[in-house]
This record gives sequence, C-alpha cells and structure tokens, in this order.
Amino acid sequence: MELLRIENLCKVYGKDENQVTALDHVSLAVEKGEFVAIIGSSGSGKSTLLHMIGGVDEPTDGKVYLDGQDVYAQNNEKLAIFRRRQVGLIYQFYNLIPTLNVVENITLPVLMDRREVNEDRLDELLRLLGLTDRKTHLPNQLSGGQQQRVSIGRALMNAPAVMLADEPTGNLDSQNGQEIVNLLKLSNKKYGQTLIVVTHDENIALQADRIIGISDGRVSRDERIRS
Repeated sequence: MELLRIENLCKVYGKDENQVTALDHVSLAVEKGEFVAIIGSSGSGKSTLLHMIGGVDEPTDGKVYLDGQDVYAQNNEKLAIFRRRQVGLIYQFYNLIPTLNVVENITLPVLMDRREVNEDRLDELLRLLGLTDRKTHLPNQLSGGQQQRVSIGRALMNAPAVMLADEPTGNLDSQNGQEIVNLLKLSNKKYGQTLIVVTHDENIALQADRIIGISDGRVSRDERIRS
C-alpha cells in the first residue's frame, strides 16, 4: 500500500546568478511500513528532499502526497497540525528543549496539539528506549545517545504516518550510532512505522529495505535490497 508519493519535486534557492537548484524534478513513491535510506554526498539535495516530505520547507514546484493528502495544498495552520500529527522528525543534533525533562520533551507534540497524553504509550516508549530511569532528567544530564533516544520517543509519541531521520547517528560514536539504528528498525517492525533515513553511512543504508541515491538534486539510484 502506497503511503508517500512525490511528483516532479523541485526546489530552487536564490535568484539569477545566485540561483541554486537543490531538487530537480524528483519523483518517487514509498510503501507503508517501508524502511528507506536516502544517500548522497553533502549538498546533493537529500536533506532538502526529507524536509519537503515533512512539510518543513515548501517546494518551488511539484507535489508531495502523504497518505493521499496533498501536503502543500493546506494553509499554514493545517500544515503545522499535519507536521505534529503525521510526521515524526529526528535530527542529527537532537533539537530537544533544554529546560524540559525527558517526559516533557517526548510529550511536547501532544501537548502542543492540546491533546491528552496516552500514558500507556508513553510508558511503553520509555521502556523501549531505555529511559524509564531518566524521566525527570534534563537534556544536559543525558549522554548524546540518550538525547537521541528522547528525540526518537518524541517522534513516535503521536504515532505519525512517517518517521523522517536526518543523519540521526552523525553526532554519535559507532556503538551509540548502531544502537540508534537498531531502535529505529525496531520501531519500523514493532509499530509498522514507515521510516525514511538520510545518511552518508553506507553501513546504515545497507540495513534498510531500499536505498535511494540522490546526486545533484536528482534520483541517481533506486535499489531494493530486501523485501
């Protein structure tokens, strides 16, 4: 079942002689529950593509459909709601709120949506992420690996349609990095989460179901490595 469809997506920054084409007519589709790795060199457009999928940065042209919904046909208010409810974003540098503890950071998307926290789901995520004994800790009291676990919990809390991770292991050593990948793979299998990971690490990419290569803003490779 198709979850995501991208049609002729373009993103151009700047004007005239300063114009830079970050995405050049990218089209692809992702099935529900798929684990996709997007690879490419620095400046290839892979992070730009991820941000377009997540409703973070508006395309110059083209369409993004998530679960049948035209993402950029919405007004700003509906787009903000879409990001909170349908997209789980994980960044390289965690993006945690320094004055909020672990539980507060994880439940922030729910509270911003003015909805009641599902305590059972919260407890399950804390156990899954190994953070049960860190619930009241602030980000500066956690290791890098623990902070990234919190960001994964935040991304999963709303049970989004898709999880998007931008270089999620880029700020971690190899052991912590692999632990984060294992957690993302577990969320993919346990919750059936559709997972799209941008990475420059070929070892991480090879753990995905499918690898999409981006070069000069275009799809240069689309290979299924496991069913």
